[in-house]
Parts: sequence; structure tokens; C-alpha cells
Amino acid sequence: MTEPPQQNIEPHGATSAVLDGGSTTPGTSTRTAAPERTALAKVPEITAWFWVAKVLTTGMGETASDFLVHQLDPAVALALGAAGLAAALVLQFAVRRYVAWIYWLAVVMVSVFGTMAADAVHVVLGVPYVASAVFFLAVLSAVFFIWFRTEKTLSIHSVDTRRREMFYWAAVLTTFALGTATGDMTAYSLDLGYFASGLIFAAVIGVAALAYWRGWIAAIPAFWFAYILTRPLGASFADWTAVGADRGGLGWGTGLVTVGLGVCIAAVTAREALGGRKA
Repeated sequence: MTEPPQQNIEPHGATSAVLDGGSTTPGTSTRTAAPERTALAKVPEITAWFWVAKVLTTGMGETASDFLVHQLDPAVALALGAAGLAAALVLQFAVRRYVAWIYWLAVVMVSVFGTMAADAVHVVLGVPYVASAVFFLAVLSAVFFIWFRTEKTLSIHSVDTRRREMFYWAAVLTTFALGTATGDMTAYSLDLGYFASGLIFAAVIGVAALAYWRGWIAAIPAFWFAYILTRPLGASFADWTAVGADRGGLGWGTGLVTVGLGVCIAAVTAREALGGRKA
């Protein structure tokens, strides 16, 4: 992945975070505390619960997309996915502060539509997964470049204006499409299957987390690298549980897996709301 430009982040207090917790100096294990999240921020704090919710939404987006496409006409399913995404983003942009269920609803719809868009590029247009992965990587690099040139930062802690929020969601949507294409590439083009693909992505994320913890990677590129790879991570394991044994899966079905993941997402969101914490 092309790493976004790095920049220093002002520290505050002793609040800690996971992967986007502050700036680091390469080659050292010393890091500053997490930057302060402003009252106007429209995104959650980055903790372990954030990553749990992120992986759950990626899995749900994969199986929900597959379920809708196979139950409905693909064009109708794509239209419904686009309408759901538009409605969720309108709601997200309408609120003036971070609201957990609104934010994660938007992420779920990004996941569903992003999966449909990436699949349509391959199935309808016949574009190989490798080519679509390269295409979405180029699009994401362009989003990061324009975002940084305009705002001088790629930190999600600074998403406190309408323009920055637009850049943020453009990046999120593109990461989901890129992650979908990458996961399908490893599962199909490289013939690794769902379970092996999931293990590989988990291992790569683990290496990136270790590199961040040791101070070899700064916080912002580490965050976005992990954010991209959690998409194929969650999708690979969701597919593995949903597809039949003939495809190397457990055969639980896309409908059941979608409902189960939805319940888990609701539980994480409720925990956040009731506990007064940010996921």
C-alpha cells in the first residue's frame, strides 16, 4: 500500500489508543500520548472496541451483499445498497457530533455497497481481481493525496469539519472496495481459499501492529494500513462461515451469518452507548 504522508500530532494527557494513538519516532519504542479528540469530532476514538466493530462490519457487509445479490436481481440489490448508503451518510452528515449507532450504520452500508461495487467491477465488467485491486489502490492514493494537500493531515482525530468528513468517508468507501478486491484476489486468483486468506491478513495486521508498537511505523500510516486490511480479514472469515463445504466453508449460510454479525454489532454499539465510551 502507498503510505499516506506522515505528520506530527500534538499530544495530550494520558489517553491511550490503538494504532492511531499518536506520533512515533521510527526506530524507537517511545511514543506520545493520543491526540485530543475535539468535541466536534464525528468519528469514534480508536480503541480495541473500534477494531472489533470494524471487523464485524466488514464481515456483515460481505455476507449481506452476497445474500441480497442472490435473493434479488443484482441491479435491484445494487440500487438498494446505493440508496441505503446515501440515506446512512445523509444521517451521518446531519448530526453535529459523533453518535455511535449512526456512525456504525454508515460503516455497515459502506461495507455492503463497497462489496457490491467491487464485485460488479469483476462480475459485470469482467475486470480481474488483481486489476481492480490496483485500480482501487490508485483511487485511494488519489483521495489521500488530495486530502493531505487540502487539510495538511490524514489523522481521523482531526475530522471535525464538513470538508474533512467528506474526505474521510471517501477514503473509507475506497478502502472497503480495495479490501474486497484484495480479499477476493487471495481467495480466488491465488486459490488460497477463505480461511487461509483470513489467517494471512491477520498475520500481516499483526506484523503492522508490532511495527507500530516498536515505533517503526508512525501512527497515521499504521492506522490506514490496518483499516484497509481489516476489510478482507473480516470478509474472509465471514465467507468461510457462510459458504458450503464444497467451497471450503462451514455452510452456515449468508443470511444466518449476516443476522449474527448484525446482533454482534448492535451489542458493541449498545455497550458503547450504555458505558459512555467511544468504540
